Amino acid sequence: MLSRVAERMYWFGRYVERVENTARLISVNTNLVMDLPRVDHIWASTLDITGNSAEFQRRFSRVDERNVVKFLLEDDGGSIRSSVRSARENARTTREIMPSEAWERINELHLFLQRSVGEGLKREGRHNFLGEIIGRCHQLTGLLAGSMSLDIAYNFIKIGRNLERADMSSRIVDVGSLNLITQKNKPIEYDNILWMNVLRSLTAYQMYRQHVKDRVNAEDVVDFLLKNRKFPRAVAHCLSEVHGCCIELPKNDLPLRSISQAMRTIESNDVIKLLNESGLHDFIDVVQLEFADIHTQVANAWFGYGVDSAALGTTAA
Repeated sequence: MLSRVAERMYWFGRYVERVENTARLISVNTNLVMDLPRVDHIWASTLDITGNSAEFQRRFSRVDERNVVKFLLEDDGGSIRSSVRSARENARTTREIMPSEAWERINELHLFLQRSVGEGLKREGRHNFLGEIIGRCHQLTGLLAGSMSLDIAYNFIKIGRNLERADMSSRIVDVGSLNLITQKNKPIEYDNILWMNVLRSLTAYQMYRQHVKDRVNAEDVVDFLLKNRKFPRAVAHCLSEVHGCCIELPKNDLPLRSISQAMRTIESNDVIKLLNESGLHDFIDVVQLEFADIHTQVANAWFGYGVDSAALGTTAA
């Protein structure tokens, strides 16, 4: 496989996962704002989670629901529409690698956004619009899992998907915790609802209740989302998936070393201590840097100049 094809598969996986995560984040926070109308930091936190605060401030003067949703749906930077466009382009240029039905699904999603993105700007149509996006992403992910050979190309899609997912999960834990910690000295009636919102942002609420036989609380939520090996959106599980994919690839020493380091960091943390000492934010910063290092090592090992077809074992047309 050519290195450029491997890179496009990797970014295809990342972009599709980013679309789904962003759509769910907007949907969950829309519902939360309607439940808690006086919680005014929700939309600013949404920008923090997606890492787009600086770009947003260059384009908009006010952080409010309409501006944030418009930015995350259709801006040329890190929006849902731009991510779908990028995923579609990566799929278009590698159409011979994946099932033709996958190209049809991503193209249909692109066309759906072109004609319907305005529906997401209004609250009354937003839930159905975002649900359609999430459902189409699920269809695409399931289609690839059920009909694409489990070879090098699919491994790169999985690496991209799971690294993106681990990144988003850690960001949601970080920002969700900061929202509560910054108001620690103020008695808040809605702490339980806010932690449930953190879980629902990752479709984790029901699985949390199955694994954790206790009420929703900070320590258990953070521990579940960081360390659980059985829940697909927990950071530890995502890193384990990335590790398993990299084992199947040649020249994997440095990527595997970076992944193992990140896994040790996650496993060795003391959640109660981090929360009590307000050290979770700094810890997540360390984890984020380790994710960036994993990306760098993956890119250097398999996407860099000097990587040829022989390095990945097969040749793409």
